[in-house]
Amino acid sequence: MEEYAREPCPWRIVDDCGGAFAMGTIGGAVFQSIKGFRNAPSGVNRRLLGSLVAVKERAPVVGGNFAVWGGVFSLIDCSLVHLRKKEDPWNSIASGALTGGILAVRNGAGAMIGSALIGGVLLALIEGVGIMITRFSAEQFNPNNIPFQDPSVMSPREASGFRSEKQYQ
Repeated sequence: MEEYAREPCPWRIVDDCGGAFAMGTIGGAVFQSIKGFRNAPSGVNRRLLGSLVAVKERAPVVGGNFAVWGGVFSLIDCSLVHLRKKEDPWNSIASGALTGGILAVRNGAGAMIGSALIGGVLLALIEGVGIMITRFSAEQFNPNNIPFQDPSVMSPREASGFRSEKQYQ
């Protein structure tokens, strides 16, 4: 079984863009339904209608924003993989920083720097947590970590694999 399979780079961009759109649309629908329900006039029917209208108006916009972020991120990530000839966490961190900076270019240099820092730090945290989880989960499969008890120290009943009845009293 393959460890972690992703699409090759030209298709990865489209795949990530579509996945980000779906995730943004679903998350936007949840958020906008709550917001529309709270901001609608009183009455259950009016609130449900306000919730539905808010979802229809805003959820695709949120999904589109997520899709743009995912597409730019994947484009930069694939470009860095091609230029550096290796796929490692530094590509994702740099991609997050560059994506944050590029998407904030219309707001000026200060916003670009701030968004780039936030994007880089956010991706560094995500990659760091991923590496940490991988290392901790890999320790359980290390054959050197099996606890071993010396049979000469154990009682004959424990050495045979049976536990004493004392633990149940």
